[in-house]
Amino acid sequence: MTTSAPPLQLDQVALTLPSAAGPVEILKGVDVTISAGERVAIVGPSGSGKSSLIAVAAGLEQPTSGRVRLFGEDLSRLDEDGRARLRRGRVSLVFQSFHLLPNMTAEENVSAPLEICGRAGATATARAWLDRVGLAERLRHYPHQLSGGEQQRVALARALAVRPQLLFADEPTGNLDAHNAVAVADMMFALVAEANAALVLVTHDPALAARADRRVTMGGGRVVA
Repeated sequence: MTTSAPPLQLDQVALTLPSAAGPVEILKGVDVTISAGERVAIVGPSGSGKSSLIAVAAGLEQPTSGRVRLFGEDLSRLDEDGRARLRRGRVSLVFQSFHLLPNMTAEENVSAPLEICGRAGATATARAWLDRVGLAERLRHYPHQLSGGEQQRVALARALAVRPQLLFADEPTGNLDAHNAVAVADMMFALVAEANAALVLVTHDPALAARADRRVTMGGGRVVA
């Protein structure tokens, strides 16, 4: 693994998926490089391949062709377990739908990935991060007891508590009202900058995209700008 390599490099990445009507080309020769600490917004109309790009870049979906490198490591050379080990503690994801574990409290949701990474003091770290996102009084609450904005703040705390080098955020404010969307976006950009993490942000929100260092525009499965 090349330690000086960019966190993410996509080289001529293509993705074709089966459908009832025949194979569908989702991504078509995408080239993207994300530098350390860079904040990049992926924008474009629905169906342009933005979320698929995230899935392939994070190693959750294998491309049909092309090469994906995370921290200089070619993902095609790793099996599923190897990709998970590479991501552990270095890559985090935040989704529009929160994806909190329903049978765990806010504190347990945040501490779980820390424990998986073998980090000492996972509970104390989880409490500190929940305090930072304004949820110190909600440690023992389960997801169904939290508002949408609170759930997304728990998801953000969970993603950033491991101090990742690369954060993928797929429409992280898409399920929030305007007030909560601004609050979550403010927290995300502030905390990512503090950790000097690279951010790959998929969004339909022009104001949110404008806060990034750079915009990559998708169209028809390709990078068009």
